Amino acid sequence: MRSTMGRRQPLVGRRDEIRVVEDLIEAARLGRGGALVLNGEAGIGKSALLEHAQRAASGFLQVRAHGSQFESELPFATLHQLDRQLRAPGSGGGLSDRHRAVLDVAFGLAAGPPDVARIGLAALELMTTAARERPLLCVVDDAHWLDAASLRALAFTARRVSADPVVLLMAARPSGAAGALGELPGLDIGRLGDSDALALLETVDRAPLDEQVRAQIVAESRGNPLALLHPPATAGYATASASPMPNRIEQGFRDRLAALPRPSRLLLTIASADPTGDPGLLWAAAQQVGLDVTTTGEAAAASGLVTFSTRVRFCHPLARSAVYLAADDPQRRTAHHALAEVTDPELDPDRRAWHRAAASAGPDEDVAAELQRSASRARSRGGTVAAAAFLERAAELSLIPGNRIKRTIAAAQARFDIGALDTATALLATLDHTRLEDGRHADADLLRGRIAFARHHDQEGANFMIRASRRLATADPKRSRECLLDALETSVAAGRPDGVLDLILAEARSSAPVGRAPESLDILDALPQLAGGDYRTAMPLLRKTLQEHATALCATRPSLAVIISVSLCDPDAYAAITEQLLEAGRKSGSPITLRLALAQVASSAVLSGDVGRAMAAIAEEEAITDATDGEPVLYHRLHLAAIRGRRKEAMELIETARAALGARGTDQLIANVHWAAALLHNGLSEYPAAFTAARQLIGHDDVFISSLALPELVEAAARCGKHDEATAALETLTVLAEANATDTALGVTAYARGLVTGDEEHYREAVHRLEKSPALPYRARAHLLYGEWLRRENRRKECRPQLRTAHTLLSEAGMEAFAGRAAGELLATGEKTRGRLRPAHDQLTMQEMHIARLVAAGGTSIEVANRLFISRRTVDAHLRNILRKLDITSRRQLGNWPDLRTGAP
Repeated sequence: MRSTMGRRQPLVGRRDEIRVVEDLIEAARLGRGGALVLNGEAGIGKSALLEHAQRAASGFLQVRAHGSQFESELPFATLHQLDRQLRAPGSGGGLSDRHRAVLDVAFGLAAGPPDVARIGLAALELMTTAARERPLLCVVDDAHWLDAASLRALAFTARRVSADPVVLLMAARPSGAAGALGELPGLDIGRLGDSDALALLETVDRAPLDEQVRAQIVAESRGNPLALLHPPATAGYATASASPMPNRIEQGFRDRLAALPRPSRLLLTIASADPTGDPGLLWAAAQQVGLDVTTTGEAAAASGLVTFSTRVRFCHPLARSAVYLAADDPQRRTAHHALAEVTDPELDPDRRAWHRAAASAGPDEDVAAELQRSASRARSRGGTVAAAAFLERAAELSLIPGNRIKRTIAAAQARFDIGALDTATALLATLDHTRLEDGRHADADLLRGRIAFARHHDQEGANFMIRASRRLATADPKRSRECLLDALETSVAAGRPDGVLDLILAEARSSAPVGRAPESLDILDALPQLAGGDYRTAMPLLRKTLQEHATALCATRPSLAVIISVSLCDPDAYAAITEQLLEAGRKSGSPITLRLALAQVASSAVLSGDVGRAMAAIAEEEAITDATDGEPVLYHRLHLAAIRGRRKEAMELIETARAALGARGTDQLIANVHWAAALLHNGLSEYPAAFTAARQLIGHDDVFISSLALPELVEAAARCGKHDEATAALETLTVLAEANATDTALGVTAYARGLVTGDEEHYREAVHRLEKSPALPYRARAHLLYGEWLRRENRRKECRPQLRTAHTLLSEAGMEAFAGRAAGELLATGEKTRGRLRPAHDQLTMQEMHIARLVAAGGTSIEVANRLFISRRTVDAHLRNILRKLDITSRRQLGNWPDLRTGAP
């Protein structure tokens, strides 16, 4: 059979698939972008459809890249292929300075801190700016072999190109990279029917075949086009094989390889080991091993397995893998060694290190050290997967025991960071514990503890971390206490699992205080007192900690900083901590810190009655979550829905949160579910349901949320006539408020006391104290409760001003259920509430609210796009919807809405 390389094969039996692809391209001509993943087994025709798309997209700017099995752990390898095509060397290609710098750091072309959350946005801008003059078609073959960093960036981009003339077309096998690719629109490419398979076979330029042989080839191909175009040498003559189709296709490629002379096979092995397809590297590496490039190259090209042009290209990805796997270990090591020798150590140090590692037959400390340096570079660019792979291989090649231990623990930490818990555990199991010094043993135990927490083996996780603390108690008391703080931070970040906090705090009580860090002095002394209900001792210590060490605490243990500030019942302290976290997150670019900060900004805004700010913060947090493939967070959305009092929305979120708890709950999520339910039902005057939720919350004994839980329990119990329960909750609330001594705590306690005693002076005190509080919802509720009490005392004239104030404050704050209570009370006095300008947050989605606030504050479309990780055209599309919903014609008019004038988080 003569080679079919370079000949355009007709697409037989793919009418529906062609229509889908061409519809996507035609939509892009009209300015509507989209993405599509072609899913199918090897050889099924995905690459042929990609080539058809390129032919159909006449007039488009076109770029093409491919994933590589041998680069799947090198960060941004595939994205770099696209970048080189979309922006010429030395030019910006239309990119902003910030995003040009982000990509240069990611690709290792510039030094600087990584901005992991913005790499996807930079890739989006790279494509959308390239598409300004004509539509862009971006084709990515073998997407199942994409490195994780490129896959995240491309999936992020694919979800955001709908407003731009960009088509992102990818092809992947169903078994690979299912997570991120599976979220994108997909098209399954199935096998050909017998008639289509026979028609395709007839297009192959070969010696005539009789009917029986043709039928046998069709049967053996099982509808796989590549098996028809590149059958094994025995096709049509041997008994049909039961082996998987990719294996049989690869066998056909191996048959062709076996017919080549050994030098040509070595040349192809070198080509298969270099996924860049750079002919300059290939010919230099071939000369490195003494090959005659002219003779060997001609024979290799004649096989039809490969073409040599401006790029070295195998006829199919399976041909590349067949060649590589057909070589024995010495041949592969020779190939990698030659490639390492000719790879520039300055321009491409990581790929050179990877080749050197693949060429190593045994331990090599020099190579291990080079891999460790590559791991550092990869981690600095956000390539945690690559860092883990480099470190793991470095540990394997280490000769010096101390270096091997250090690199093994570092590799395990990197594997843990990417969620590969089993691999991390297996790496730690390889450590020889008899040779571990206490410091390294503690490092290993701390990591085992984090792994256990991640697996929800919380008791085991706490035990590991306590063990690490005990190992260091004598030799390094300060670090011993730090281990307990690490355990606390991990426990809080994991959601404060049941019983674990008590276990850690019990150890803190018994641990030696000598040499402990200043910030650990107060926290580890205060929290056991807080857990024991000794608020008068605990609260001053916690307040002192935040006053003296807030910056350090936010930087090293942000979850603890947040939870401590909440427990103080001080909205100003809580807001200050959230602002510090937000500033630290924006400065560092850390998605974890930024997401935590924005979630807390939302919750803080809820407590201050700024619904618009809460919506904006939630929208940005969700954008970062999507951009970084993070796990969704629910508690701040629960808080917002509950305080707004929208039953349907809030109950749906509450049920979602309860379902997320499953068989294993955490104190944090359970507490937030119960508090949200109690707040919602109190607002709706559904006091029995509020009482049940609040009692469950108090019974759960969450030491950090008492200041929020107790007022809801007092109100619900008092309304239900459960005097004893209301009195008991009031007593605890009083002790807590006096220990905190803030106007907010004392004011809320005052109206709670009024509910229990019926004494007007307590309502007056509440109104007076809360006038000084930034906690608008509680200030408004004080007026509401006082007005309700006055009306029930038949003091109709006196109650109206309190109820009017309550209704105005509650309405402006978006607390619809509580505002409804105030309106109902006013109606009972014979007074109707006046109509009002609907606030913007009543009419806009969360994302629209964030965009409107940013634009009202003077933000440009590009600045808004950068904040929300979307394209400029998408921002403009949202802005048109915002103007329509608010019935205005200019972005300047957005400032007419009070809840849009305060900017955004």
